Amino acid sequence: MEAYIYDAIRTVRGKGNKKGAMISQTPTSLAAQCLKELASKHELDTTQVEDVIMGCVTQVMDQGANIAKTAAQQSGYGDHLCGVTLNRFCGSGLEAVNQAAAYVKSGFSQLLVAGGVESMSRVKMGSDGGALMLDPSVGLPGHIVPQGISADLIATKYGFSRKDADEFAYQSQMRAVAAEKEGRFTSRFNVKDVAGNVVLATDENIRPTTTMEGLGGLNPSFEMMGQMAGFDAVAIDKYPEIEAINHIHHPGNSSAIVDGAAIALVGSKAAGDAQGLKPRAKVVSVAVYGTDPTIMLVGPAPASRKALKQAGMVHQDIDLYEVNEAFAAVPMRFMQDLGVPHDKINVNGGAIALGHPLGATGCMLMGTLIDELERQDKSTGLITLCIGGGMGIATIIERV
Repeated sequence: MEAYIYDAIRTVRGKGNKKGAMISQTPTSLAAQCLKELASKHELDTTQVEDVIMGCVTQVMDQGANIAKTAAQQSGYGDHLCGVTLNRFCGSGLEAVNQAAAYVKSGFSQLLVAGGVESMSRVKMGSDGGALMLDPSVGLPGHIVPQGISADLIATKYGFSRKDADEFAYQSQMRAVAAEKEGRFTSRFNVKDVAGNVVLATDENIRPTTTMEGLGGLNPSFEMMGQMAGFDAVAIDKYPEIEAINHIHHPGNSSAIVDGAAIALVGSKAAGDAQGLKPRAKVVSVAVYGTDPTIMLVGPAPASRKALKQAGMVHQDIDLYEVNEAFAAVPMRFMQDLGVPHDKINVNGGAIALGHPLGATGCMLMGTLIDELERQDKSTGLITLCIGGGMGIATIIERV
């Protein structure tokens, strides 16, 4: 049985700090607005939607207590609607879509919504604690370091300079500026308050005034952490061929912290026909892949190879890629490893410009990719994200 994506929509992204436009909006509100927008857009018979699967990374405070079910309760879909919240770190939003597709392909479910949410202004990254970074009995044997150190390790090991990273970041901003100007983000909608007033109508983090000179003036974010806290030594102990880590990443060439939510409608052909829906794409293949937790962010390439192999494809068969820009070195290494040209990757900018609302990003990339495949009249696309702890996730879709 095929699993079809009937739509994938997202909120605008707001800056994830106390000055961000969406700080007044709870993550429940953001997720519920996605559900309501989807239902309104397609005049859904919501009694036929069986479950909500949502990714969310920091599941405490406003995002605790199964936010998927909380949002389902606020959605107006009905008391029948169940909800489950999952955490595959930065891959959570895509994992949610993949799990929904698996339910449909197995025949266990017919129509689900899946996506993710993260309010990084209200629930700070890392506030849930956890042994992976805080328990020495876990971290020391695994040579586990913070992600920023891993990103700089990738840059050092694979030969990416500060200028390389800044040039990539500049291109991400300029591509996002062009996409915004040309109205390419067609699956995006405005966030509103309880009175129906628009809180934010554009992606707040895009910076059209970005210059190479400005990026060049920013201080490295992880140099002091690496040297003073000893994380550089931990990484070099694992990679002794490296004499010193070149700290090239800073706020301008790393993913922006933002708020946002996204949702996809995933179902069988019969379920779509019953609702009078036309599918936009189908899920061809999905994969996850584990990597070394020290360099941890190189998972997109092996995960993509696995998904391509399962689909009987090679990377040249893919028309467009969305590779999450957690740090500039991540998509740069992906392009180097798979041999994919930059003009096929993140053509409308990525998380460096638009932001990375952890649990939502994977589903957001799904919507961005489908929009662009339709705009360019292309057929196949691949979404992939690096994941903390040493993982990668990938999904191949095909337009219908």
